[in-house]
Amino acid sequence: MGRKRVLSGMRPTGSMHLGNLLGAVENWKRLQEQYESFFFIADWHALTTNYAETKGLRQSKADMLVDLLASGLDPDKCTIFAQSALLEVAELFVYFSMITPIPWLERNPTYKEQMENITDKDLTNYGFLGYPVLQAADILAYKADMVPVGVDQLPHLELTREIARRFNNFYKPVFPEPEALLTEMPKLPGMDGRKMSKSYGNAIYVSDSPDEMRKKIKVIVTDPARIKRTDPGNPELCTAFVFHSIYTPEADIPELEKACKDASIGCVDCKKRLADYMLGQLEPIYAKRQELLGRPDYMGDVLAAGEAKAREVAQATMAEVRDAIGI
Repeated sequence: MGRKRVLSGMRPTGSMHLGNLLGAVENWKRLQEQYESFFFIADWHALTTNYAETKGLRQSKADMLVDLLASGLDPDKCTIFAQSALLEVAELFVYFSMITPIPWLERNPTYKEQMENITDKDLTNYGFLGYPVLQAADILAYKADMVPVGVDQLPHLELTREIARRFNNFYKPVFPEPEALLTEMPKLPGMDGRKMSKSYGNAIYVSDSPDEMRKKIKVIVTDPARIKRTDPGNPELCTAFVFHSIYTPEADIPELEKACKDASIGCVDCKKRLADYMLGQLEPIYAKRQELLGRPDYMGDVLAAGEAKAREVAQATMAEVRDAIGI
């Protein structure tokens, strides 16, 4: 028996910010050491909400690839590919669309939430309603054993399991029912304390230069009640301290907390120390990214090799699927 297979993907929405890095890619780096890992750039999924704004999609895909490689994904240890290169997935999506009841899609909590909250786009398209079916095709085309998810994503994976079960019952057993690989995904705020998001303009990106990062760290919000340098602070109310909890050595945090509470350190100096700690970890990613930008042929080879491997797996699956359906 070989290693179990893990699959995950990320939509290309521009340069990767630190929330993406900590919430997904750091976990992917660990998974590539333990499992047969397939990671894809989900460009079809990007169309579900941004179907009318595709001008920068190709560049976003290129940016994502270089960000993934610079952040530590190793093409010798995992398979990296673009979703849209695998037409087998599109074919499987068609077959799954034929057997998936619409009420299954309408009850999806993410569908309901986004329909209520995204008011600046028309989401009454089938692609948006049916994206969980495409997601199931993404997972099942490669017969993934496990999918890394947070607790809030469990309903998505359960729908994939239901679709696999329904296909197996209608035709014959082809698909395993993938298990959730529950993952703790740290929530990193943006510079203004809200969720880090490109649309909020509050993100720090792995593509930011060290100087740009220092400027952004300098404006991270702190305890709003600490107005004067001599006012004691509350680390629990300070966005900068959320970053400290992630990037600062654990042994140094108690001293910083005490210094904040007794006002022996000001917010400016506290964030200077934070910048040093963060840049210690992030500068190597930036340097690797600059190196990769000068090697476009290498990045093309990485994607081509990943797509060839993914296609071999997906084609074998689709041969079974067609035989099972009798098509």
